[in-house]
Amino acid sequence: MNDEKFQISGLEMRLQRGNYQKDWLFCLGLGAAALILFTTQLGALPLRDWDEGLVAQVAREIWQAPANSMTWLYPTQWGEPYFNKPTLVHCLIAITYAIGGVSEWTARFPGAVLTAVSVPLLYAVGREVFYPRSSAIFSALVYLTLLPVVRQGRLAMLDGAILCFMLFMVWCVLRSRRDYRYSLGVGLGFGLICLTKGVMVGVLLAGIAVVFIAWDTPRLLKLPYLWIGLLFGSVPVVLWYVAQWQHYGSSFLGTNLVDQSLQRIWAGVEGNAGPPWYYLLEIIKYTAPWLLFLPLAGKHAWTNRNLSWAKLALVWGIAYLITISLMTTKLPWYVLPLYPAFALIVGAQLTELWQRGHRVGIRYLPPIPYSLVWAGWFAILALAGWAGMIYFGWMESPRDPGLAIVLAAVGITMTLATTLVLSQDRQFVVILLWGTYLTFVLFVMSGHWVWELAESYPVKPVAALIQQYAPSGQPVYTSYPHNRPSLNFYSDRPVLPASTQQLKRRWRRDDHPFLLLDEAALDELNLASVQVKGMAAGWMLVTRE
Repeated sequence: MNDEKFQISGLEMRLQRGNYQKDWLFCLGLGAAALILFTTQLGALPLRDWDEGLVAQVAREIWQAPANSMTWLYPTQWGEPYFNKPTLVHCLIAITYAIGGVSEWTARFPGAVLTAVSVPLLYAVGREVFYPRSSAIFSALVYLTLLPVVRQGRLAMLDGAILCFMLFMVWCVLRSRRDYRYSLGVGLGFGLICLTKGVMVGVLLAGIAVVFIAWDTPRLLKLPYLWIGLLFGSVPVVLWYVAQWQHYGSSFLGTNLVDQSLQRIWAGVEGNAGPPWYYLLEIIKYTAPWLLFLPLAGKHAWTNRNLSWAKLALVWGIAYLITISLMTTKLPWYVLPLYPAFALIVGAQLTELWQRGHRVGIRYLPPIPYSLVWAGWFAILALAGWAGMIYFGWMESPRDPGLAIVLAAVGITMTLATTLVLSQDRQFVVILLWGTYLTFVLFVMSGHWVWELAESYPVKPVAALIQQYAPSGQPVYTSYPHNRPSLNFYSDRPVLPASTQQLKRRWRRDDHPFLLLDEAALDELNLASVQVKGMAAGWMLVTRE
Protein backbone atom coordinates (compact mmCIF):
# COMPACT_ATOMS: atom_id res chain seq x y z
CA MET A 1 0.00 0.00 0.00
CA ASN A 2 2.79 2.42 0.88
CA ASP A 3 4.55 1.61 -2.38
CA GLU A 4 1.34 2.38 -4.31
CA LYS A 5 0.95 5.71 -2.51
CA PHE A 6 4.58 6.56 -3.24
CA GLN A 7 4.11 5.73 -6.94
CA ILE A 8 0.94 7.85 -7.13
CA SER A 9 2.69 10.75 -5.39
CA GLY A 10 5.63 10.49 -7.79
CA LEU A 11 3.27 10.45 -10.77
CA GLU A 12 1.49 13.56 -9.48
CA MET A 13 4.81 15.36 -9.06
CA ARG A 14 5.86 14.48 -12.61
CA LEU A 15 2.51 15.69 -13.98
CA GLN A 16 2.79 18.90 -11.99
CA ARG A 17 6.37 19.44 -13.18
CA GLY A 18 5.21 18.86 -16.76
CA ASN A 19 2.43 21.41 -16.34
CA TYR A 20 4.89 23.97 -15.00
CA GLN A 21 7.18 23.39 -17.97
CA LYS A 22 4.29 23.81 -20.42
CA ASP A 23 3.19 26.99 -18.68
CA TRP A 24 6.71 28.42 -18.91
CA LEU A 25 6.86 27.56 -22.61
CA PHE A 26 3.51 29.24 -23.24
CA CYS A 27 4.62 32.31 -21.26
CA LEU A 28 7.83 32.53 -23.29
CA GLY A 29 5.97 32.11 -26.56
CA LEU A 30 3.34 34.71 -25.67
CA GLY A 31 6.02 37.09 -24.43
CA ALA A 32 8.01 36.72 -27.66
CA ALA A 33 4.91 37.31 -29.81
CA ALA A 34 4.05 40.37 -27.71
CA LEU A 35 7.57 41.80 -27.95
CA ILE A 36 7.48 41.46 -31.73
CA LEU A 37 4.15 43.25 -31.96
CA PHE A 38 4.91 45.99 -29.43
CA THR A 39 8.45 46.86 -30.56
CA THR A 40 8.28 46.51 -34.36
CA GLN A 41 8.84 49.94 -35.99
CA LEU A 42 8.46 51.50 -32.55
CA GLY A 43 10.46 54.62 -33.38
CA ALA A 44 9.34 55.08 -36.97
CA LEU A 45 6.71 57.76 -36.20
CA PRO A 46 7.00 61.04 -34.28
CA LEU A 47 5.65 61.40 -30.75
CA ARG A 48 2.04 62.48 -30.62
CA ASP A 49 0.25 65.05 -28.50
CA TRP A 50 -0.55 65.09 -25.59
CA ASP A 51 0.85 62.63 -23.14
CA GLU A 52 3.72 61.40 -25.30
CA GLY A 53 5.22 64.86 -25.64
CA LEU A 54 4.76 65.60 -21.92
CA VAL A 55 6.18 62.30 -20.68
CA ALA A 56 9.14 62.45 -23.06
CA GLN A 57 10.00 66.02 -22.02
CA VAL A 58 9.82 65.32 -18.27
CA ALA A 59 11.99 62.23 -18.78
CA ARG A 60 14.53 64.28 -20.77
CA GLU A 61 14.81 66.86 -18.01
CA ILE A 62 15.40 64.05 -15.51
CA TRP A 63 18.11 62.65 -17.78
CA GLN A 64 19.74 66.05 -18.40
CA ALA A 65 19.76 67.09 -14.73
CA PRO A 66 22.94 66.75 -12.67
CA ALA A 67 23.20 63.56 -10.65
CA ASN A 68 22.87 65.37 -7.32
CA SER A 69 19.90 67.51 -8.35
CA MET A 70 17.18 65.06 -7.17
CA THR A 71 15.19 65.82 -10.33
CA TRP A 72 14.11 62.17 -10.43
CA LEU A 73 12.25 62.83 -7.16
CA TYR A 74 11.21 66.43 -7.85
CA PRO A 75 10.65 66.44 -11.63
CA THR A 76 10.31 69.55 -13.76
CA GLN A 77 8.73 70.51 -17.05
CA TRP A 78 10.50 73.43 -18.75
CA GLY A 79 12.05 74.25 -15.40
CA GLU A 80 8.72 74.40 -13.57
CA PRO A 81 7.62 71.78 -11.00
CA TYR A 82 5.80 68.84 -12.60
CA PHE A 83 2.86 67.84 -10.38
CA ASN A 84 0.77 65.77 -12.79
CA LYS A 85 1.88 62.18 -12.06
CA PRO A 86 4.56 60.29 -10.11
CA THR A 87 7.69 59.68 -12.13
CA LEU A 88 8.32 55.92 -12.09
CA VAL A 89 7.84 55.51 -15.85
CA HIS A 90 9.52 58.85 -16.56
CA CYS A 91 12.61 57.60 -14.73
CA LEU A 92 12.59 54.37 -16.75
CA ILE A 93 12.50 56.42 -19.94
CA ALA A 94 15.34 58.61 -18.64
CA ILE A 95 17.40 55.44 -18.15
CA THR A 96 16.79 54.41 -21.78
CA TYR A 97 17.80 57.94 -22.84
CA ALA A 98 21.07 57.48 -20.95
CA ILE A 99 21.69 54.17 -22.73
CA GLY A 100 20.46 54.86 -26.26
CA GLY A 101 20.05 58.62 -26.55
CA VAL A 102 16.89 60.68 -26.93
CA SER A 103 14.62 59.31 -29.65
CA GLU A 104 11.10 58.08 -30.25
CA TRP A 105 12.28 54.50 -29.82
CA THR A 106 13.89 55.06 -26.41
CA ALA A 107 10.90 57.12 -25.23
CA ARG A 108 8.44 54.35 -26.12
CA PHE A 109 10.54 51.31 -25.26
CA PRO A 110 9.86 51.00 -21.47
CA GLY A 111 6.09 51.22 -21.86
CA ALA A 112 6.10 48.82 -24.82
CA VAL A 113 8.13 46.21 -22.91
CA LEU A 114 5.90 46.48 -19.83
CA THR A 115 2.81 46.06 -22.01
CA ALA A 116 4.39 43.02 -23.65
CA VAL A 117 5.06 41.52 -20.20
CA SER A 118 1.38 41.96 -19.36
CA VAL A 119 0.46 39.35 -22.01
CA PRO A 120 2.08 36.33 -20.28
CA LEU A 121 0.86 37.81 -16.98
CA LEU A 122 -2.72 37.56 -18.26
CA TYR A 123 -2.01 33.95 -19.25
CA ALA A 124 -0.77 33.35 -15.68
CA VAL A 125 -3.97 34.91 -14.32
CA GLY A 126 -5.97 32.62 -16.59
CA ARG A 127 -4.12 29.56 -15.34
CA GLU A 128 -5.16 30.50 -11.79
CA VAL A 129 -8.88 30.79 -12.53
CA PHE A 130 -9.55 28.48 -15.51
CA TYR A 131 -9.47 24.70 -15.41
CA PRO A 132 -8.69 24.15 -19.12
CA ARG A 133 -5.42 25.67 -20.31
CA SER A 134 -7.08 26.61 -23.60
CA SER A 135 -9.12 29.33 -21.86
CA ALA A 136 -5.96 30.97 -20.54
CA ILE A 137 -4.33 30.76 -23.98
CA PHE A 138 -7.36 32.19 -25.78
CA SER A 139 -7.70 34.99 -23.21
CA ALA A 140 -4.05 36.02 -23.60
CA LEU A 141 -4.29 35.97 -27.39
CA VAL A 142 -7.52 37.98 -27.43
CA TYR A 143 -5.85 40.53 -25.15
CA LEU A 144 -2.80 40.63 -27.44
CA THR A 145 -4.98 41.31 -30.48
CA LEU A 146 -7.10 44.14 -29.09
CA LEU A 147 -6.44 47.34 -31.06
CA PRO A 148 -6.49 49.73 -28.04
CA VAL A 149 -3.98 47.56 -26.17
CA VAL A 150 -1.68 47.44 -29.20
CA ARG A 151 -1.84 51.18 -29.88
CA GLN A 152 -1.75 52.59 -26.37
CA GLY A 153 0.77 50.01 -25.22
CA ARG A 154 3.28 51.15 -27.85
CA LEU A 155 3.07 54.84 -26.92
CA ALA A 156 5.34 56.73 -24.52
CA MET A 157 2.57 56.88 -21.95
CA LEU A 158 1.82 55.43 -18.53
CA ASP A 159 -1.06 53.11 -19.43
CA GLY A 160 0.95 50.13 -20.64
CA ALA A 161 2.79 50.10 -17.32
CA ILE A 162 -0.56 50.22 -15.48
CA LEU A 163 -1.72 47.11 -17.36
CA CYS A 164 1.45 45.26 -16.36
CA PHE A 165 1.37 46.25 -12.69
CA MET A 166 -2.39 45.67 -12.39
CA LEU A 167 -2.16 42.15 -13.83
CA PHE A 168 0.79 41.40 -11.57
CA MET A 169 -1.28 42.50 -8.58
CA VAL A 170 -4.26 40.37 -9.66
CA TRP A 171 -2.02 37.35 -10.24
CA CYS A 172 -0.58 37.72 -6.74
CA VAL A 173 -4.13 38.00 -5.32
CA LEU A 174 -5.04 34.71 -6.97
CA ARG A 175 -1.82 32.99 -5.91
CA SER A 176 -2.24 34.17 -2.32
CA ARG A 177 -5.32 31.97 -2.05
CA ARG A 178 -2.90 29.00 -1.93
CA ASP A 179 0.29 30.64 -0.68
CA TYR A 180 0.03 33.62 1.67
CA ARG A 181 3.53 34.80 0.76
CA TYR A 182 2.17 36.21 -2.50
CA SER A 183 0.30 38.82 -0.46
CA LEU A 184 3.55 40.81 -0.48
CA GLY A 185 3.30 40.82 -4.27
CA VAL A 186 -0.19 42.32 -3.98
CA GLY A 187 1.29 45.23 -2.05
CA LEU A 188 4.14 45.58 -4.54
CA GLY A 189 1.70 45.77 -7.47
CA PHE A 190 -0.42 48.31 -5.61
CA GLY A 191 2.63 50.46 -4.89
CA LEU A 192 3.83 50.34 -8.50
CA ILE A 193 0.38 51.44 -9.72
CA CYS A 194 0.34 54.37 -7.29
CA LEU A 195 3.86 55.43 -8.29
CA THR A 196 2.83 55.35 -11.94
CA LYS A 197 -0.56 57.07 -12.07
CA GLY A 198 -1.24 58.27 -8.58
CA VAL A 199 -2.96 57.02 -5.47
CA MET A 200 -6.51 57.42 -6.80
CA VAL A 201 -5.95 54.87 -9.59
CA GLY A 202 -4.20 52.54 -7.15
CA VAL A 203 -7.06 52.67 -4.67
CA LEU A 204 -9.61 52.04 -7.43
CA LEU A 205 -7.85 48.94 -8.80
CA ALA A 206 -6.98 47.61 -5.34
CA GLY A 207 -10.61 48.13 -4.31
CA ILE A 208 -11.76 45.99 -7.24
CA ALA A 209 -9.35 43.26 -6.11
CA VAL A 210 -10.69 43.44 -2.54
CA VAL A 211 -14.30 43.15 -3.76
CA PHE A 212 -13.34 40.04 -5.74
CA ILE A 213 -11.66 38.53 -2.68
CA ALA A 214 -14.74 39.26 -0.56
CA TRP A 215 -16.89 37.36 -3.06
CA ASP A 216 -14.50 34.55 -3.94
CA THR A 217 -12.22 33.94 -0.93
CA PRO A 218 -13.47 36.02 2.03
CA ARG A 219 -11.18 34.19 4.46
CA LEU A 220 -8.23 36.17 3.05
CA LEU A 221 -9.75 39.38 4.38
CA LYS A 222 -9.76 37.97 7.91
CA LEU A 223 -6.07 37.06 7.81
CA PRO A 224 -3.30 39.64 8.29
CA TYR A 225 -1.22 38.63 5.25
CA LEU A 226 -3.11 40.65 2.63
CA TRP A 227 -3.22 43.78 4.76
CA ILE A 228 0.46 43.46 5.68
CA GLY A 229 1.28 43.16 1.99
CA LEU A 230 -0.73 46.28 1.15
CA LEU A 231 0.90 48.10 4.07
CA PHE A 232 4.40 47.29 2.81
CA GLY A 233 3.43 48.34 -0.72
CA SER A 234 2.05 51.63 0.59
CA VAL A 235 5.28 52.63 2.36
CA PRO A 236 7.16 53.95 -0.73
CA VAL A 237 3.97 55.65 -1.93
CA VAL A 238 3.51 57.48 1.37
CA LEU A 239 7.19 58.42 1.43
CA TRP A 240 6.95 59.85 -2.09
CA TYR A 241 3.89 61.97 -1.28
CA VAL A 242 5.42 63.16 2.00
CA ALA A 243 8.62 64.15 0.16
CA GLN A 244 6.59 66.15 -2.38
CA TRP A 245 4.56 67.85 0.34
CA GLN A 246 7.65 68.80 2.35
CA HIS A 247 9.38 70.14 -0.78
CA TYR A 248 6.48 72.03 -2.38
CA GLY A 249 3.97 72.50 0.40
CA SER A 250 0.23 72.73 -0.12
CA SER A 251 0.61 73.69 -3.79
CA PHE A 252 1.54 70.07 -4.59
CA LEU A 253 -1.45 68.63 -2.73
CA GLY A 254 -3.82 71.04 -4.43
CA THR A 255 -2.50 70.33 -7.92
CA ASN A 256 -1.73 66.59 -7.76
CA LEU A 257 -4.48 65.27 -5.51
CA VAL A 258 -7.26 67.73 -6.39
CA ASP A 259 -6.74 69.33 -9.80
CA GLN A 260 -5.17 66.31 -11.52
CA SER A 261 -6.99 63.50 -9.67
CA LEU A 262 -10.16 64.15 -7.68
CA GLN A 263 -11.37 66.98 -9.91
CA ARG A 264 -11.64 64.54 -12.82
CA ILE A 265 -14.62 62.98 -11.06
CA TRP A 266 -16.88 66.04 -11.22
CA ALA A 267 -15.28 68.23 -13.91
CA GLY A 268 -13.96 67.75 -17.42
CA VAL A 269 -10.27 68.52 -16.88
CA GLU A 270 -8.81 70.51 -19.81
CA GLY A 271 -12.15 70.23 -21.63
CA ASN A 272 -12.08 66.43 -21.87
CA ALA A 273 -15.70 65.68 -20.99
CA GLY A 274 -18.18 63.22 -22.47
CA PRO A 275 -21.48 61.41 -21.91
CA PRO A 276 -21.73 58.35 -19.59
CA TRP A 277 -21.84 55.99 -22.60
CA TYR A 278 -18.53 57.36 -23.97
CA TYR A 279 -16.52 54.23 -23.04
CA LEU A 280 -19.19 51.86 -24.33
CA LEU A 281 -18.75 53.51 -27.72
CA GLU A 282 -14.97 53.15 -27.41
CA ILE A 283 -15.37 49.42 -26.77
CA ILE A 284 -17.78 49.02 -29.69
CA LYS A 285 -15.52 50.93 -32.10
CA TYR A 286 -12.19 49.29 -31.37
CA THR A 287 -12.66 45.68 -30.25
CA ALA A 288 -13.45 43.93 -33.55
CA PRO A 289 -13.59 41.02 -34.21
CA TRP A 290 -13.92 39.95 -30.55
CA LEU A 291 -16.85 42.27 -29.86
CA LEU A 292 -19.02 39.84 -31.85
CA PHE A 293 -18.64 37.22 -29.10
CA LEU A 294 -19.14 39.57 -26.16
CA PRO A 295 -22.94 39.21 -25.72
CA LEU A 296 -22.72 35.41 -25.64
CA ALA A 297 -19.57 35.58 -23.51
CA GLY A 298 -21.24 37.89 -20.99
CA LYS A 299 -24.18 35.53 -20.69
CA HIS A 300 -21.80 32.61 -20.24
CA ALA A 301 -19.92 34.46 -17.48
CA TRP A 302 -23.15 35.33 -15.65
CA THR A 303 -24.35 31.74 -15.87
CA ASN A 304 -21.08 30.57 -14.32
CA ARG A 305 -20.81 33.37 -11.76
CA ASN A 306 -20.16 30.80 -9.02
CA LEU A 307 -16.73 30.11 -10.62
CA SER A 308 -13.65 32.19 -9.86
CA TRP A 309 -12.97 33.29 -13.44
CA ALA A 310 -16.49 34.64 -13.86
CA LYS A 311 -16.39 36.39 -10.47
CA LEU A 312 -13.10 38.06 -11.33
CA ALA A 313 -14.14 39.13 -14.84
CA LEU A 314 -17.57 40.39 -13.76
CA VAL A 315 -16.34 42.35 -10.74
CA TRP A 316 -13.40 43.76 -12.67
CA GLY A 317 -15.32 44.66 -15.81
CA ILE A 318 -18.55 45.98 -14.29
CA ALA A 319 -17.01 47.90 -11.36
CA TYR A 320 -14.33 49.54 -13.47
CA LEU A 321 -16.67 50.44 -16.35
CA ILE A 322 -19.24 52.01 -14.00
CA THR A 323 -16.56 54.00 -12.20
CA ILE A 324 -14.96 55.55 -15.26
CA SER A 325 -18.35 56.12 -16.91
CA LEU A 326 -19.52 58.18 -13.92
CA MET A 327 -16.40 60.35 -14.04
CA THR A 328 -16.89 63.60 -15.93
CA THR A 329 -13.43 63.61 -17.50
CA LYS A 330 -13.33 61.22 -20.44
CA LEU A 331 -10.14 60.15 -22.22
CA PRO A 332 -9.83 57.14 -24.57
CA TRP A 333 -6.99 55.47 -22.64
CA TYR A 334 -8.91 55.44 -19.35
CA VAL A 335 -10.76 52.33 -20.58
CA LEU A 336 -7.55 50.36 -21.09
CA PRO A 337 -7.56 48.54 -17.68
CA LEU A 338 -10.96 47.09 -18.63
CA TYR A 339 -9.59 45.01 -21.50
CA PRO A 340 -8.00 42.19 -19.46
CA ALA A 341 -11.46 41.45 -18.02
CA PHE A 342 -12.89 41.67 -21.56
CA ALA A 343 -10.26 39.16 -22.73
CA LEU A 344 -10.99 36.72 -19.88
CA ILE A 345 -14.71 36.68 -20.70
CA VAL A 346 -14.18 36.28 -24.45
CA GLY A 347 -11.41 33.71 -23.92
CA ALA A 348 -13.73 31.53 -21.84
CA GLN A 349 -16.37 31.74 -24.56
CA LEU A 350 -13.89 30.82 -27.29
CA THR A 351 -13.07 27.65 -25.36
CA GLU A 352 -16.77 26.76 -25.39
CA LEU A 353 -16.91 27.35 -29.14
CA TRP A 354 -13.70 25.37 -29.65
CA GLN A 355 -15.13 22.38 -27.82
CA ARG A 356 -18.45 22.67 -29.63
CA GLY A 357 -17.13 22.85 -33.19
CA HIS A 358 -16.45 20.08 -35.66
CA ARG A 359 -13.03 18.54 -36.03
CA VAL A 360 -11.60 17.50 -39.38
CA GLY A 361 -12.47 13.88 -40.20
CA ILE A 362 -15.00 13.46 -37.38
CA ARG A 363 -18.76 13.54 -37.92
CA TYR A 364 -21.01 14.97 -35.23
CA LEU A 365 -24.66 13.93 -34.87
CA PRO A 366 -26.55 16.04 -34.12
CA PRO A 367 -24.43 19.10 -34.92
CA ILE A 368 -24.43 22.14 -32.64
CA PRO A 369 -24.25 24.90 -35.26
CA TYR A 370 -22.31 28.12 -35.00
CA SER A 371 -24.47 31.19 -35.53
CA LEU A 372 -24.94 32.27 -39.12
CA VAL A 373 -24.91 35.85 -37.81
CA TRP A 374 -21.18 35.42 -37.16
CA ALA A 375 -20.63 34.27 -40.72
CA GLY A 376 -22.55 37.32 -41.95
CA TRP A 377 -20.47 39.75 -39.89
CA PHE A 378 -17.23 38.10 -40.92
CA ALA A 379 -18.34 38.31 -44.55
CA ILE A 380 -19.03 42.06 -44.15
CA LEU A 381 -15.59 42.58 -42.63
CA ALA A 382 -14.07 40.54 -45.46
CA LEU A 383 -15.78 42.70 -48.08
CA ALA A 384 -14.62 45.84 -46.27
CA GLY A 385 -11.05 44.52 -46.27
CA TRP A 386 -11.04 43.64 -49.96
CA ALA A 387 -12.70 46.95 -50.92
CA GLY A 388 -10.15 48.88 -48.86
CA MET A 389 -7.30 46.98 -50.47
CA ILE A 390 -8.56 47.85 -53.95
CA TYR A 391 -9.13 51.51 -53.03
CA PHE A 392 -5.78 52.21 -51.37
CA GLY A 393 -3.84 49.90 -53.69
CA TRP A 394 -5.16 51.04 -57.07
CA MET A 395 -7.82 53.79 -56.90
CA GLU A 396 -6.49 56.23 -54.27
CA SER A 397 -3.97 58.82 -55.40
CA PRO A 398 -1.34 58.72 -54.06
CA ARG A 399 -1.51 55.00 -53.46
CA ASP A 400 -0.80 53.55 -50.03
CA PRO A 401 0.58 50.02 -50.51
CA GLY A 402 1.23 49.54 -46.78
CA LEU A 403 -2.39 50.14 -45.85
CA ALA A 404 -3.53 48.06 -48.83
CA ILE A 405 -1.53 45.08 -47.53
CA VAL A 406 -3.07 45.50 -44.05
CA LEU A 407 -6.57 45.51 -45.50
CA ALA A 408 -5.74 42.51 -47.69
CA ALA A 409 -4.77 40.63 -44.50
CA VAL A 410 -8.15 41.60 -43.04
CA GLY A 411 -9.90 40.34 -46.17
CA ILE A 412 -8.06 37.00 -46.18
CA THR A 413 -8.62 36.42 -42.45
CA MET A 414 -12.31 37.20 -42.51
CA THR A 415 -12.93 35.25 -45.73
CA LEU A 416 -11.37 32.14 -44.20
CA ALA A 417 -13.27 32.68 -40.93
CA THR A 418 -16.55 32.98 -42.84
CA THR A 419 -15.91 29.75 -44.72
CA LEU A 420 -14.96 27.83 -41.57
CA VAL A 421 -17.97 29.09 -39.60
CA LEU A 422 -20.28 27.98 -42.40
CA SER A 423 -18.54 24.58 -42.31
CA GLN A 424 -18.95 24.42 -38.51
CA ASP A 425 -15.17 24.01 -38.29
CA ARG A 426 -13.68 25.09 -34.97
CA GLN A 427 -10.45 26.13 -36.69
CA PHE A 428 -12.10 29.49 -37.36
CA VAL A 429 -10.95 30.47 -33.84
CA VAL A 430 -7.32 29.82 -34.74
CA ILE A 431 -7.69 31.69 -38.03
CA LEU A 432 -9.17 34.70 -36.26
CA LEU A 433 -6.40 34.79 -33.65
CA TRP A 434 -3.51 34.26 -36.04
CA GLY A 435 -4.94 36.47 -38.80
CA THR A 436 -5.68 39.35 -36.42
CA TYR A 437 -2.19 39.14 -34.93
CA LEU A 438 -0.56 39.17 -38.38
CA THR A 439 -2.80 42.07 -39.41
CA PHE A 440 -1.65 44.12 -36.43
CA VAL A 441 2.02 43.35 -37.16
CA LEU A 442 1.50 44.64 -40.70
CA PHE A 443 -0.49 47.58 -39.31
CA VAL A 444 2.30 48.83 -37.05
CA MET A 445 4.75 48.41 -39.94
CA SER A 446 2.53 50.49 -42.23
CA GLY A 447 3.07 53.74 -40.33
CA HIS A 448 -0.64 54.37 -39.67
CA TRP A 449 -0.91 53.19 -36.08
CA VAL A 450 -0.59 56.74 -34.66
CA TRP A 451 -3.34 58.17 -36.80
CA GLU A 452 -3.67 61.29 -34.59
CA LEU A 453 -0.54 62.65 -36.32
CA ALA A 454 -2.67 63.37 -39.39
CA GLU A 455 -4.97 65.68 -37.41
CA SER A 456 -2.54 68.61 -37.56
CA TYR A 457 0.65 69.78 -39.23
CA PRO A 458 3.81 67.63 -38.89
CA VAL A 459 5.88 68.82 -35.94
CA LYS A 460 9.37 67.66 -36.92
CA PRO A 461 10.05 70.09 -39.83
CA VAL A 462 8.55 72.98 -37.86
CA ALA A 463 10.59 72.05 -34.79
CA ALA A 464 13.76 71.91 -36.92
CA LEU A 465 12.97 75.42 -38.18
CA ILE A 466 12.57 76.71 -34.61
CA GLN A 467 15.76 75.01 -33.44
CA GLN A 468 17.71 76.53 -36.32
CA TYR A 469 16.72 80.15 -35.80
CA ALA A 470 15.28 80.70 -32.31
CA PRO A 471 17.90 81.10 -29.56
CA SER A 472 18.09 78.38 -26.92
CA GLY A 473 15.56 78.97 -24.15
CA GLN A 474 13.70 81.52 -26.26
CA PRO A 475 9.91 81.12 -25.97
CA VAL A 476 8.10 81.10 -29.30
CA TYR A 477 4.50 82.28 -29.62
CA THR A 478 2.20 80.82 -32.26
CA SER A 479 -1.15 81.55 -33.82
CA TYR A 480 -2.01 77.86 -33.66
CA PRO A 481 -4.85 77.69 -31.10
CA HIS A 482 -3.68 74.61 -29.16
CA ASN A 483 -0.60 73.72 -27.17
CA ARG A 484 1.44 70.93 -28.80
CA PRO A 485 3.77 69.21 -26.30
CA SER A 486 5.35 67.17 -29.09
CA LEU A 487 6.38 70.39 -30.88
CA ASN A 488 7.84 71.69 -27.62
CA PHE A 489 9.78 68.44 -27.18
CA TYR A 490 11.27 68.36 -30.67
CA SER A 491 12.12 72.06 -30.77
CA ASP A 492 13.49 71.93 -27.19
CA ARG A 493 11.73 75.23 -26.53
CA PRO A 494 8.26 76.11 -25.27
CA VAL A 495 5.96 77.05 -28.16
CA LEU A 496 3.00 78.87 -26.63
CA PRO A 497 -0.37 79.48 -28.34
CA ALA A 498 -1.52 83.09 -28.25
CA SER A 499 -4.46 85.12 -29.47
CA THR A 500 -4.16 87.86 -32.07
CA GLN A 501 -4.03 90.57 -29.40
CA GLN A 502 -1.42 88.69 -27.41
CA LEU A 503 0.74 88.24 -30.50
CA LYS A 504 0.56 91.99 -31.27
CA ARG A 505 1.46 92.77 -27.66
CA ARG A 506 4.45 90.45 -27.79
CA TRP A 507 5.59 92.01 -31.04
CA ARG A 508 5.51 95.50 -29.52
CA ARG A 509 6.97 94.75 -26.07
CA ASP A 510 9.57 91.98 -26.55
CA ASP A 511 13.05 92.95 -27.61
CA HIS A 512 13.46 89.91 -29.87
CA PRO A 513 10.04 88.34 -30.47
CA PHE A 514 9.78 85.05 -32.32
CA LEU A 515 6.36 84.19 -33.73
CA LEU A 516 5.26 81.00 -35.50
CA LEU A 517 2.49 82.01 -37.90
CA ASP A 518 0.58 80.70 -40.84
CA GLU A 519 -0.03 82.94 -43.82
CA ALA A 520 -3.54 83.99 -42.74
CA ALA A 521 -2.33 85.04 -39.29
CA LEU A 522 0.58 87.00 -40.76
CA ASP A 523 -1.79 88.93 -43.03
CA GLU A 524 -4.22 89.57 -40.15
CA LEU A 525 -1.53 90.83 -37.76
CA ASN A 526 -0.07 93.24 -40.36
CA LEU A 527 3.21 93.53 -38.46
CA ALA A 528 5.88 96.09 -39.24
CA SER A 529 9.56 95.29 -39.91
CA VAL A 530 8.96 91.56 -40.32
CA GLN A 531 11.87 89.27 -41.04
CA VAL A 532 10.87 85.76 -42.14
CA LYS A 533 13.49 83.34 -40.85
CA GLY A 534 12.12 80.30 -42.65
CA MET A 535 9.06 78.30 -43.58
CA ALA A 536 8.09 74.66 -43.01
CA ALA A 537 4.83 72.73 -43.41
CA GLY A 538 2.91 75.95 -44.09
CA TRP A 539 4.24 77.77 -41.00
CA MET A 540 6.61 80.74 -40.93
CA LEU A 541 8.98 81.70 -38.15
CA VAL A 542 9.20 85.49 -38.05
CA THR A 543 11.02 88.04 -35.96
CA ARG A 544 11.59 91.78 -36.06
CA GLU A 545 14.32 93.11 -38.32
